[in-house]
Amino acid sequence: MDAISIPQLLKMAEQRQAFEFREHLASLETLTPVQGHLSVRHCGGYLEVTGSADTIVTLACHRCLQHYNHRLQLDASELIWLEEPEPPTFGAEVEVDYDDLVETLPPNGLFHPDNWIYQQLCLAIPHRQLCDRNCSGIDLSPEIITGGDDVDRRWAGLAALKQQLGEADPPR
Repeated sequence: MDAISIPQLLKMAEQRQAFEFREHLASLETLTPVQGHLSVRHCGGYLEVTGSADTIVTLACHRCLQHYNHRLQLDASELIWLEEPEPPTFGAEVEVDYDDLVETLPPNGLFHPDNWIYQQLCLAIPHRQLCDRNCSGIDLSPEIITGGDDVDRRWAGLAALKQQLGEADPPR
């Protein structure tokens, strides 16, 4: 997707650019191309961005660690304020007001639709990733829990240390 020139939006019909897309985003691994539509409208002091997208991603279950496919769907809108960025103040403590926590772009800059769609899709990824609502998690057999005879050889050093500490006199 090509970047949209913000000053050029003012010259377009209804000061809006709308388009459909179907492509893979380089910054997001997906099984299917991200497809949807996006509309960017210049409203004087801000951009009104609305869009929807759909794709499939592979996630890892937080309970059993198995990979599973998940459909990401989004229907999002955002107002992006147009204002010149303030120069950074290094070394000084800066208090940030709640009203300053908004997205801004320079009025003569570019809007990158692929970056906006990427951010919205990342926000749509579920925080709690479960392959199934009834996922029981990793199966822990009693031998693993109690440390049966089939102990992983990588734990042999720890087992030897545990035996040494068990045989030594306790500290007084």
